[in-house]
Amino acid sequence: MSDIALTPAARPIPIPVSQILPWLAFAGVLGFLLIYFVGAEQGATSLISGHYVHEFVHDGRHLLGFPCH
Repeated sequence: MSDIALTPAARPIPIPVSQILPWLAFAGVLGFLLIYFVGAEQGATSLISGHYVHEFVHDGRHLLGFPCH
């Protein structure tokens, strides 16, 4: 048997909420934009003219279960 005592590792430093909130807001906006472009960017709700965005996200649209035809 060894008499070596295990010392606890360094404690994690808590991150203040004021530093987390901007990143959460950024991730939320990015997520909403992603869902919009994959799920709704076609037809009457289209923000970008043409079918470029639709064709770019077409397979992802089917993979996530969004109808497009």
